[in-house]
Amino acid sequence: MAQMQAKLTTIDEYITGYPDAVQAILQKIRRTIAEEAPNATEAIAYGIPTFKLRGKNLVHFGAYKQHIGFYPTPAGLDAFAEQLSAYASGKGSAQFPLDEPMPFDLIREIVRFRMTQIPEKAARKKKNAGAPAE
Repeated sequence: MAQMQAKLTTIDEYITGYPDAVQAILQKIRRTIAEEAPNATEAIAYGIPTFKLRGKNLVHFGAYKQHIGFYPTPAGLDAFAEQLSAYASGKGSAQFPLDEPMPFDLIREIVRFRMTQIPEKAARKKKNAGAPAE
């Protein structure tokens, strides 16, 4: 599994720490997210691959012994609760078993949803910042 001795700084470094079969899954998840969020930037946050949009966390993902953890924030989990109910969950994550097909289409849908969340929050902050004080 991924080496934790040195602090990882890129998603490439993270992925290369896993067996080839897991690397292929991680790369496909990465591509799926990047296709839906072309303006997002890659980072490592909380020790796992992260995509950020406008400085905000869009989604995170990570490999574990038996599953891929996918972290779409509480809003992403709530919005897709029915579709995600088939999967185990952890703290703020959906757990996609490594021995089952990865739900790439669901990941794609969740990323699309998350893309709508970040601009909305940014627009609200901007709108509220310009509001006159009462």
